[in-house]
Amino acid sequence: MTGASPHLLDPLDARIILALDKDPEASALALSRTLGVARNTVHARLARLQNSGALRSFSRRLDPSALGYSLMAFLSLSISQTRADSVEGGLRAIPEVIEVHATTGDADLMAKVVARGTADLYRITNQILEIDGIQRTSTAISVLEVLPPRYDGLLRAVLQNSQHVEKEQIN
Repeated sequence: MTGASPHLLDPLDARIILALDKDPEASALALSRTLGVARNTVHARLARLQNSGALRSFSRRLDPSALGYSLMAFLSLSISQTRADSVEGGLRAIPEVIEVHATTGDADLMAKVVARGTADLYRITNQILEIDGIQRTSTAISVLEVLPPRYDGLLRAVLQNSQHVEKEQIN
């Protein structure tokens, strides 16, 4: 499983990303004007954020229901530890498995899965159970996304912390 740590964001990175949240189609020039920063600086920062893995692929913003996958479920997976590589490869081969985390507790892995309906989820679950190294699964169907993934609060905290540090340095 991959778990590389991307570059830590600084206040300018946070400002750039928050500006992109407001206008996802903004060019480096438009961002530089909005933020009062040189275009080359914005361009270099965006390149570094992408290359470091801090900015993920655009497709991660996609709502799966726009592709016909209206059902979301979370599968707790118990695996044979000696087969972790084959499990990872098997899960990667199933497009409906959109996220996997190694976890503590009763499950070894937690998989986020999308399906077109309950019969499709049954098919996907059986496909997962056929992977060499999967011992058992437990499924929880999401009935409503109460709070979608969000990071703007964390970005604002980076800005607030930097402003607090600047104030302390002045005093």
